Amino acid sequence: MRLYQLHSKQLLPISKKEAWDFLSSPKNLKVITPNHMGFHILSGADKPMFPGQIIQYIVKPFPFLSTKWVTEITHVVDGEYFVDEQRFGPYALWHHKHFLKEVDGGVEMEDIIDYKIPLGILGQLMHPILVKKQLERIFKYREEKLIELFGKVEGHPNTLVMKSI
Repeated sequence: MRLYQLHSKQLLPISKKEAWDFLSSPKNLKVITPNHMGFHILSGADKPMFPGQIIQYIVKPFPFLSTKWVTEITHVVDGEYFVDEQRFGPYALWHHKHFLKEVDGGVEMEDIIDYKIPLGILGQLMHPILVKKQLERIFKYREEKLIELFGKVEGHPNTLVMKSI
């Protein structure tokens, strides 16, 4: 079993509260997801985030594949971090940690996603060709959208690292 990890950091020139209010609202996930993903929330995003919350989406990870994605918010520490885990969907495992930390110039948003591709060796072969590139595009779009919405801190590079574990 091969696990992969995506690790992203972005500095936003806003307060921690502003960042938390935006990022902890499940409805805003659509705002920072590329349109070609066909992202649509079916249920569960009508209340503020809480542990145990189940959110159902339709997502189109590739032009030839539309699927239901069900996630559970498993941990929430208000203003600090939250964790979402896939219960049903396109991955064999999806565990996504979102952290916020006050820094000079604003707030650092950090994402750590541990994931596993289904289909065994076939999935591993598809990872660099399809999955890794798609995740990189999604996170690049998100980075650009957050800059458009909140601005950019000059001189601070954003980072995106993807690796096998």
